[in-house]
Amino acid sequence: MSHILKNNNVEIHIDSPLEGYQLSRFDWTGKITRVLYKNKNVSGVERTDVVSDIDFGKGFYNEFGIETPVGYDETKIGGWFHKIGVGLLKKTYNEYGFYKSYEIKPAFFEIVRNPNSTEITCISEIVNGFGYVLLKIIELKDNGFVITYKLNNTGSKTIITDEYNHNFISLDLDLMGLDYKLNFPFELEINKFKEKVNDEEKVIINNKEISFKGTPKDPFFFSDLSGSEELKASWELVNLKKKLAIQETVSFKSDKVNLWGWTHVISPEIFFKINLRSGESVKWSRTYIIHELK
Repeated sequence: MSHILKNNNVEIHIDSPLEGYQLSRFDWTGKITRVLYKNKNVSGVERTDVVSDIDFGKGFYNEFGIETPVGYDETKIGGWFHKIGVGLLKKTYNEYGFYKSYEIKPAFFEIVRNPNSTEITCISEIVNGFGYVLLKIIELKDNGFVITYKLNNTGSKTIITDEYNHNFISLDLDLMGLDYKLNFPFELEINKFKEKVNDEEKVIINNKEISFKGTPKDPFFFSDLSGSEELKASWELVNLKKKLAIQETVSFKSDKVNLWGWTHVISPEIFFKINLRSGESVKWSRTYIIHELK
């Protein structure tokens, strides 16, 4: 059963590591499957064209090492490498792909449930000189929630990777379209983006704002919205018709901000870069505030 954190405004559904989603991409610690604000959904799902969504992203799932997981390059075919927050994956391809299937040896997980928070610890084996302990705390606030991470390098080799939250968002189940605006605190210079997938041209990039000409039928994607410049990134998604907004602020500077979306959902992603020597630890957080528009 999901652990539910709830107050007068916010309700958060959290799957434990060994229930629900069990694939290799997303972090299993504290899988936030659903968030409601005053009984209105502010979370969505990755796909709506499948019978079961258990094998895809939803809510506020995060991921470590979307491009290259820890120790992948050093691992031979048939060997095991770390996917932080999941466990060990068996290397069966020369090149890693987050969308590929991997055999999994789950890590060891510990769970502490409190009235207003959930704490989940992921403890890895030491493999090929790499090892870690990850602590994730999801804490309920009056108008939102905070996700705090602490990663400790227990191996002998340096951990170099990154982490982001995919943020599958839909405000009160409203499709992407004219009523949505996504705001950033920095200028959006499309010529500095690394990737641009906007075949229908329904996504509009303008100064510090992203909006829509209509509801896109195909997925859209933009990478490096800040032009790889390191800055204190954040975002706010507003729905004018529903008079509802959600924003994410982070405790760190980021040099990578991506955006993915589809007909039914939008996912702004702020990346946290990790370079952690043996015996070191690092802590960071993501704060989500939800509010009504006047």
